Amino acid sequence: MVRMHLDHLSYAAGPDGLNATAERIGALLGASFTDGGIHPRFGTRNVTLALADHTYLEIVEALDHPASDKAPFGQAVKARSALGGGWLGWVVAVSDITPVEERLGRAAVPGNRHRPDGTELTWKQIGVNGLIADPQLPFFIQWTVDSGLRPYSHPADDAPALACLEIAGDPLRVSEWLGETVEAPLEDVKVEWVAPHGTPGILAAQFECAGGLVRI
Repeated sequence: MVRMHLDHLSYAAGPDGLNATAERIGALLGASFTDGGIHPRFGTRNVTLALADHTYLEIVEALDHPASDKAPFGQAVKARSALGGGWLGWVVAVSDITPVEERLGRAAVPGNRHRPDGTELTWKQIGVNGLIADPQLPFFIQWTVDSGLRPYSHPADDAPALACLEIAGDPLRVSEWLGETVEAPLEDVKVEWVAPHGTPGILAAQFECAGGLVRI
């Protein structure tokens, strides 16, 4: 059986850019983001924050690069930032991406980025076109590096913890997309489903921080 869990949340930078967006959200959470490097295949770059419970928060922006116009992930980031930035989506990690490829009828694409210290992170991902078409749907990732190198490893002792996701959407639709019930990757995360009145997707995320509950 393929194991799946919530890997990370993705937030598109606003018009003030990646660093300013990270500073603003970091101040709300009482935490600092780490430079994650450039995704050369997607024409994007990110900063990350390790959360408690093996998840992380990513803030991402599109680069002025041809890849951001060609790759679905770059397109998705660019489109969300053009609307002012905000929640892009949620990402599910799977232990084996092959069954997802078979179910969706296409191959996963490789992804990589180099951290400033030179460490290369590698993975496979699939489903970004689904996210573009219906933003309540997560996309899938299979890491191909050791767990100790992944962005959620080694969180700070006082790292924020994801307390609740507010999603405008239909859990039955998401379960169909996942190939099993939506509770599988979100078993440790409280989710409040709201009937969409407009574009579906993440409305907000609530975090347990040292200073209390923070809603973004």
